[in-house]
Amino acid sequence: MRIAVCGGPYGNPYALQAFVDDARARGCERLYCLGDLGGFGADVNALWPILTGNGIECVAGNYDVAIARGDTDCGCGYRDAQDNAYAQLIYDHTLATTGRDFAAWMGTLPTERRETVDGVDLHMVHGSTLALNDFWWESLPEDQHRLRAEASGADVVLCTHSGLPWQRQVGRTLVVNVGVLGKPANDGRREVWYAVLDLDGGRPVAELVSLAYDWRAQAASMRAAGLPEVFTETIETGWWTTCLEILPPRERSRGRYHLYRSTLPSGFRPANDGWGETTTDALAGERPVVPLFGTAYFPSRLWIYTNFHCNLACDYCAVASSPKAAPRTLPAGTLRELVDEAVETGFTELYVTGGEPFLHPGIIDLLDHASERLPTVVMTNAMLLGGRRAAGLDALAGRRLTVQTSLDGATPATHDLHRGRGSWQRTMDGIRHLTGLGLPPRVALTETPDNTREIPAVAELLAGLGLPAGHFAVRPMLRRGFAETGVEIGEDSSIPELTVTADGLHWHPAGADLATSPDLHLAPPGTPLATGRELVTERFFTARLGDGSLPRPVQCAI
Repeated sequence: MRIAVCGGPYGNPYALQAFVDDARARGCERLYCLGDLGGFGADVNALWPILTGNGIECVAGNYDVAIARGDTDCGCGYRDAQDNAYAQLIYDHTLATTGRDFAAWMGTLPTERRETVDGVDLHMVHGSTLALNDFWWESLPEDQHRLRAEASGADVVLCTHSGLPWQRQVGRTLVVNVGVLGKPANDGRREVWYAVLDLDGGRPVAELVSLAYDWRAQAASMRAAGLPEVFTETIETGWWTTCLEILPPRERSRGRYHLYRSTLPSGFRPANDGWGETTTDALAGERPVVPLFGTAYFPSRLWIYTNFHCNLACDYCAVASSPKAAPRTLPAGTLRELVDEAVETGFTELYVTGGEPFLHPGIIDLLDHASERLPTVVMTNAMLLGGRRAAGLDALAGRRLTVQTSLDGATPATHDLHRGRGSWQRTMDGIRHLTGLGLPPRVALTETPDNTREIPAVAELLAGLGLPAGHFAVRPMLRRGFAETGVEIGEDSSIPELTVTADGLHWHPAGADLATSPDLHLAPPGTPLATGRELVTERFFTARLGDGSLPRPVQCAI
């Protein structure tokens, strides 16, 4: 026998009728619904004749139980105040508009159903085998899957409630979350989902079915009922604009929106690199939800390590660069492709660093290409700018290019203590050279116990060279790479800044050396930047949801 199972019609009669028609066309002999008849759309009453007229066998979801009893809320299981506020809006509408005869019918539905069909033991629940409103997410740890499957012991457990379809074998039990009909699966597609099961011969095989329906009619009915526009927008775009906080990190990272606007920090601001606004459209408009990427928690700034070898061996280098370091040089073609991919992926500024980038033979061509496409900063110790590799740098003056260097003291003794004898004078010469080229550099000082008292003198020294005050900044020493002391930085204590090296993708530029910072490595070489954004988002929320705290910024950029 072939059966069809849907979840969460959510007041969407157009999708429910499409489910009936599609399932029948696929030869399904019995149709089931796993509950939550209301909860998103406007016209719950229109579902009743479709359910009864087509012999759809139903179990009750938490929504149906609540509507039948006239409860004050849906009992959906949300924990976040903003999630609950949106859930309450639609529940109040559903409770007020559902006919009492229909509500009474909901009250007669069982909250689970178990039967043997063609020798297959089927267990149908709404949330999970543990609770009516339990969210059985695909990303749950394996022991949590086993706990729910073993609580049933059936050959097949069918569930819904979470809104996202998936299937997997858990021991001897096939678990199928059939998704919902009432709204898309937060995947940018307008289609919704249900499941078809073939039970012949006692060997169940499930297929998750993407279902097209008249979403325009559903959206029009929601607007006509005066429902909040954010609900209608989900129907029209396929992206969830409400009830985000219930999503676990992995599921949340796959969506377009990740945070309620109200949770954004007021104290953090994206870096201003002097070339105008460089944020994405994440904060545009009045939508109550925003992507993580493009906010202060995940700047739309991409870091690229051209190489790791360096003419200096600074004793607190966070990525352990030195003349003896393995070069790990990215080919010129790869660098150009990364720039183009960064623009396509939505990055709005680029930081080129190393090692010493001016040891890369293609550095000028890279900066030429990059600064044509987006604002670009190149980090250098400013000592190799007179050689052949830097030939043509002067032609980039006036472009969206900024050169940034480091000066760690007002005197050679202080600076050279950590960066090597003679480096202070050569850096000062480099600053003057850049200024003469029309590229007055920005200068960062890494604060140490040795140079703290010299910070005002460094600022005065740079001002005397004609650099604007905004071109000088002080940054902390980080305990990474060669540095044995300094500020601790990890994915649970810093905002992410996606970084690319020859070893792949990393959480932050200060943790881009795979050997000394394996904990901040995200993915192997060749991983698309779009995938990197998703991985960062997942890790961000894993850290955030672990203890409820939010990370602080550790700025490598000025």
